[in-house]
Formats: sequence, C-alpha cells, structure tokens
Amino acid sequence: MRVLPALISFLIFIVFLLPLTGGILNLGNCVGAFVSGVLTAVFLFYGKFTSLISHLWESSGGRAAVCIAAVLTVICIAAAAVMSFFMVKEMNDAPESTDTTVVVLGCKVKNGAPSLMLRRRLDAACEYISENPEVYVIVSGGQGSDESISEAECMKNYLISRGIAPQRIFEEDKSASTDENLSFSKEIIEREELPEHITIVTDGFHQLRSDMKAHRLGMEAYNISAHTPWWLLPTYWVREWFGIAYYAARDVFF
Repeated sequence: MRVLPALISFLIFIVFLLPLTGGILNLGNCVGAFVSGVLTAVFLFYGKFTSLISHLWESSGGRAAVCIAAVLTVICIAAAAVMSFFMVKEMNDAPESTDTTVVVLGCKVKNGAPSLMLRRRLDAACEYISENPEVYVIVSGGQGSDESISEAECMKNYLISRGIAPQRIFEEDKSASTDENLSFSKEIIEREELPEHITIVTDGFHQLRSDMKAHRLGMEAYNISAHTPWWLLPTYWVREWFGIAYYAARDVFF
C-alpha cells in the first residue's frame, strides 16, 4: 500500500527538479522538491516514522511539537487550496469588450529573443490584438543584468514580426517587478489617454497576483492567460503561493 504513494511522491520530486535543467532555481522548486522528498521518505520508511511519532508522543514537549506540526500542516494545505482555487478562477476572465488596453507582462529574454514562457505570452496577446485591430498594447519589462536588450524591446520586436503595427505598441522598459509593470503601464495609459480598463496577458498562475496589484492601483483588469509548459507549471505554481501570501499580508499590514 505504501509503494504507490511513495512512487507518486518521487515522481513529483523529479518534476520539481526538471526546471533545474533550464537553469531555473527558485522558492517553488526548492519547497516542492523538499516536501515531495520528505513524503517519499515517509512512505518508504513508514514504520520508522510512526515509531518516531509514538516516541515523541510519550513526552509533553513531544506531543506539543507533533500537534504544532500537524496544525501548521493543515493550515498550509488549506491556504494552498484556497489560493489555488482563486488562481484557477482568475485564469479565464476574458475582456468583455474591445474598450481595453492590453498589457503584456515581461519575462526572461535569452540572447535577445523571448524565452519559451515569454513567447507563449506574446502569442496569446498577438492572437487577441490581431483579431481586434483597434486595441493598443503595452509591452512591459525592463532589462536584467543578463539580458542584452530590455524585455519590452524584445516583445515589441516579436509582435512586429508577427504583423502587429508598431504604432499600436507602447514600450514600458523600466520595470523590474509585477508592481512596477502595472504602475508604470498605468502612467503610459494616462499619458497616452488609452482605455483605462486593462487586459493583462501573463501565465495563468500569475493572473491572480497581477489582478491584486491592478485593483490596488484602482484599475479594472481582464485576463488572457498564456499556456505554461507542464514541466514548469508546478514550480511556478508553488512559488506563486508565496507571492500571493506576501501581497495579501502587505495589503493587510501596510
């Protein structure tokens, strides 16, 4: 009975390690690999694990530690489930009209070209703005220390290569975070007198946090979600839990 859950946990562990082959290391795959690795060990050595719990339960301090660990585990699972529900809910909130400004959030640029995730965001944006020629688009993203050009310039070049007229594209090339993506894009919208309702184009897992920032800025936001590669999705999904928790805590306490 323990072999199957141990095997599933180990396969999940491998999935969280896959992004390392592309040089991706963040809180998502670190936490995911740690938890799935611990679960694999628990199922493989279940007898020793239960013996350890029994031994701890014999002392008051051990019982307290076990209870605290159990409560924290339940809280974390519940929080992850709630956040995941709202993340999925925000993934498909397509614009209700063309009276909107599309804002494409930046991602990694490699050798002057969009990375896989950025290309998928641009393809999703391109499909919408090609079908709606009256809509303008803001490409938002600064230049990292390991990027030869800004993400905004890379995105604009890509959209132009896909047949989007340059005059429909506005560059926001100073931002270094989701907060700045939307704050600086709002400045462009106000300066250029573009439609105030925005349509955020990013990966599905990122839509909820982007919406939280947009609402904090007083902006109504629709969403168009890009498809995230399956082997990257678990890592970025888990990392997003921490980002959402930080945003929510910041809204409450600051």
